[in-house]
Amino acid sequence: MVTKLNDNDRQQKLGPLLSTQGGGWSLVDGRDAIKKTFMFSDFNQAFAFMTSVALKAEKMDHHPEWFNVYNRVEITLSTHDCQGLSVRDIALATHIDQTAQKL
Repeated sequence: MVTKLNDNDRQQKLGPLLSTQGGGWSLVDGRDAIKKTFMFSDFNQAFAFMTSVALKAEKMDHHPEWFNVYNRVEITLSTHDCQGLSVRDIALATHIDQTAQKL
């Protein structure tokens, strides 16, 4: 079973994603989740990004909450099985950032 990140994991693994010099993710008010907004040149690039993320998420059996309008994609990550952030969120956020950098 997936468990929530402990304090050490939050500092070591989540911290770099939240830093302004790192991933630029932010904590969601009122829940144990992280979010980030991505901007692309157009809808096709945004959709290509979402498709790549969706394929990885399906393999991980860990699906993001997301919202798309034209070239903007907003993603929220939290693990429903443990009602909070887990290592699955860290892994998917890392993949998401790597995918965005390639486009």
